[in-house]
Amino acid sequence: MHGIAHQPSMFDLVDEPTLGRLEDRIQRTTLTRGAWVDHLPGWVGGSESILETLLGDIGWRAERREMYEREVDVPRLLRWYDVDEELPHPLLTEARERLTAYYAEELREPFVTTGMCLYRDGRDSVAWHGDTTGRSSSQDTLVAIVSFGSPRPLMLRPRGGGGDSLKFPLGHGDLVVMGGSCQRTWEHAIPKTAKKVGPRVSVQFRPIGVS
Repeated sequence: MHGIAHQPSMFDLVDEPTLGRLEDRIQRTTLTRGAWVDHLPGWVGGSESILETLLGDIGWRAERREMYEREVDVPRLLRWYDVDEELPHPLLTEARERLTAYYAEELREPFVTTGMCLYRDGRDSVAWHGDTTGRSSSQDTLVAIVSFGSPRPLMLRPRGGGGDSLKFPLGHGDLVVMGGSCQRTWEHAIPKTAKKVGPRVSVQFRPIGVS
């Protein structure tokens, strides 16, 4: 699919992918202005087998968008799973259900949609932004991201400047959850890199009306 080759991680080759515990393992970083980030490296064991599925023909699409008065390619491939659309691997469905249960008190609604981004190599990226299309433009919410493949740094910085940025290397089944006001008051990005890196797939779980 798309001619993408990758070198499997020797540290994550097991027969069946599994989910680790969230309780007592996930670490929270409190940010400014009511935002926070939870981080759990290696939440998905055996993530390479899921990556193989995600690199297959699951309906990835390339998009173009307007930028500086011209149309350019979006530097990554995209796949969106709407409410009730079956995900390409059963462990992803289980992960979404586990996250809904774990964050039930804070989120008070289920994660129901799933967006995916395929970063094919170091030239693919996403610019600084917040997921503020929809309810997250005015309400606190949660976006949970599970990453598969070669680690890439997720960068976060306060919107409008005035503070230090944070970096979370994400890949090989790592989990990060952005909560509270994070989408409105902070921005995040996956920068380009000149280093030789393999493909990475970001799987984002969201409640209804958040994108």
